[in-house]
Amino acid sequence: MTVSTIHPAGRGGRRRRVTALAGAALVATTALAVADAPAASAATPDTNATYVFVNRHSGKAMDLWEWSTADNAPVNQFARNDLAVQQWRFVSVGSGYYQVRSVHSGKVLQVPDANNGSFLVQATSSSSNTRQHFRLADSDSGYVRFINRHSNKALDVWEWSTADGGRIAQYDDLDGWNQQWQLATVGGTTPPPTGAWPTPTGQTAVNGTVAVSGTYDGGMRRFCCIGDGGQEEDQDPMFRLVNGATLQNVIIGAPAGDGVHCEGSCTLRNVWWEDVGEDAATFRGSGSPTFLVDGGGARSASDKVFQHNGAGTLTIQNFQASNFGTFYRSCGNCSTQYRRNVVIRNVTLTRPGNTVAGINTNYGDTARFTGVTIVNDSSRAMVICRKYTGNSSGNEPTQVGTGADGTNCFYSASDLTYR
Repeated sequence: MTVSTIHPAGRGGRRRRVTALAGAALVATTALAVADAPAASAATPDTNATYVFVNRHSGKAMDLWEWSTADNAPVNQFARNDLAVQQWRFVSVGSGYYQVRSVHSGKVLQVPDANNGSFLVQATSSSSNTRQHFRLADSDSGYVRFINRHSNKALDVWEWSTADGGRIAQYDDLDGWNQQWQLATVGGTTPPPTGAWPTPTGQTAVNGTVAVSGTYDGGMRRFCCIGDGGQEEDQDPMFRLVNGATLQNVIIGAPAGDGVHCEGSCTLRNVWWEDVGEDAATFRGSGSPTFLVDGGGARSASDKVFQHNGAGTLTIQNFQASNFGTFYRSCGNCSTQYRRNVVIRNVTLTRPGNTVAGINTNYGDTARFTGVTIVNDSSRAMVICRKYTGNSSGNEPTQVGTGADGTNCFYSASDLTYR
């Protein structure tokens, strides 16, 4: 028997078949794993659940590109973040078929025609349109395939892409890993963080900035102290992270100087600021850096918690903060300005607090909010999204508005909880 690995076609329509000893070994191993796996259960989705669809090959999620609400907007893959743009619900149309509806846009998945290689889009719901009907076919290990009723073809990560923005198309049902999807349930399962702060396991004296490359794990020790605890500009940071570095499991004591500086893409995981000095963290770098703050908390930031001076996208999730001025600020008067994006999800913010996010609309900044819980704000005084006209001259920026607008500030009432 000839063993081969099958990949999707190029854009010209050819389907590539690669046969090699390495490929044969890989497929043979997979075949053994499949033989030993328990039989998959019938692929019947819960129409009351909200799902994220994660591709088995790429590990990325089905994503409504650029948060579009327009008909015929592309549906691609992107790193999983569980935001509304990656959330989907099944709507039964009978006979085992379903429409797949976006939580963000309210539109449904649709294939344009019956041709191999046609890219997946969203469209206004029409229950009689069979191009919007999908059934789920079981694969092994709990994965499923989406089979379209009109074309009888499977949804396929095109050309076996592993890149953010990789297109999703339809192709003959070959049951390849790029056609297999995990149905991960989301929504209401992870409460926003709140409550007790961690107890330090010890204390480390800091006399100057600590340079971090690679991953630095502080073991939940308190690092102290630097600076005078004031709001003076240009204080030294306690930690400076080079591009690509990770700082985790750290408690930053007071005085904290200017907290943490990221000189490019970085990850701050389970980092706690007991008393913010100038800022908790500042994010720098040109190009398209990506920054992640995952877990942790900050207290007593009389000005800002997170300051975004460079370009790129900052995601803040599973975080708590109390007694602050502004939770996130895109720099309003830096000498070099960029378009900046922030995603704030699953956070608990306790007043006193003035503003969740401040952005510059003239540079095209965006702020997206989901799962934001605000405590002690019965009068709804905290501004969710404050908009400015920024400048590069060093002058104070001018405020031009507040609130959701579908262009720069993205949220709805369901994204906010007050208690």
